[in-house]
Amino acid sequence: MTAQDSENPWPETVDLASRALGGSVVWANDEFFGMKENLVTPAAPTFSPHTFNLKGQIVDGWETRRRRAGGPGVEGSDHDTAIIRLGAPGTISGVTVDTSFFVGNYPPACSLEAICAPGFPSPAELLAAAWTTIVPESKLRGDTHNRFTIDPKVVGKRFTHVRLNNIPDGGIARLRVHGAVLADPEFTVGVQCDLAAARNGARIAGSSNAFFSPALAALMPGESRVMGEGWETARRRDDGNDWIEVRLIGEGTVKIVEIDTANYVGNAPDRIVLRARVDDGEWFDLIPETRVQPDTLHRFRFDGGVSPATHLRLDTFPDGGIARLRAHGELTERGAAEVVGNWEAAA
Repeated sequence: MTAQDSENPWPETVDLASRALGGSVVWANDEFFGMKENLVTPAAPTFSPHTFNLKGQIVDGWETRRRRAGGPGVEGSDHDTAIIRLGAPGTISGVTVDTSFFVGNYPPACSLEAICAPGFPSPAELLAAAWTTIVPESKLRGDTHNRFTIDPKVVGKRFTHVRLNNIPDGGIARLRVHGAVLADPEFTVGVQCDLAAARNGARIAGSSNAFFSPALAALMPGESRVMGEGWETARRRDDGNDWIEVRLIGEGTVKIVEIDTANYVGNAPDRIVLRARVDDGEWFDLIPETRVQPDTLHRFRFDGGVSPATHLRLDTFPDGGIARLRAHGELTERGAAEVVGNWEAAA
């Protein structure tokens, strides 16, 4: 496979490995110059010249030492390795191996493997497991967003972990695993859950504007700690308004909605409207036009009489930032069947 420094060919996907979604680097055989955890940092890598510690230049990436005979490594291997637990089980469309700022110290090649390992396996258990190659050994270029499609034979298969092989050694700034979250029936069927959570498999179906930060940010786990962790639009200079449309994890009945403007103080919307629909049907109001406050968690409860929905549309008037959108509820029988079917099809 050939590395390419081009636009992301998978713009509608989520980065399954990102720490923002809950991804984590659980093991690496070596991280002498740069911490393994840098691989899944959501922000783009940076470089500050002449910033040294006792191990050398401080790098914003995972960088291993130069391999020598008898040096640290995986037993029986001739390369360095890191194992990443994805933030949620999902299917993988492609990967980006980002070597930004690594010029004379990037690995000449890499490969990737993946596995579906439910539960909470230890690094030792993962190392002993049977992995599936999703990107065979492929050449890398330095200071490049190296993008790779995955083996067509495993497209649509469910994975929980990936293993990045750094061949033979050197520095990689970020690993992006582009894909789609699969809703886990164990935690979404027959229980109340957040039907709009990215970690549960909800996705953005459309948005009017994402100038400062992507609409998907409003569906991410955890609290938004700063403005950059929510969805924020440019300032409108016309008579329109901004909006996002969310595809829920499946058809469900919404019980509680949370619209959080945390950290948006001088740039929160003035008003919002929340609508819902089933598939391509007519929109109906869940929350009529309502004034919202800056830096505030707004909660709305619906006691019966709310029709099932597969999509939500949040309109902000006229513009501004939304930190988080939550839609707590329960899947309908149809929604549960969809979730179970998608899960089983990806086995």
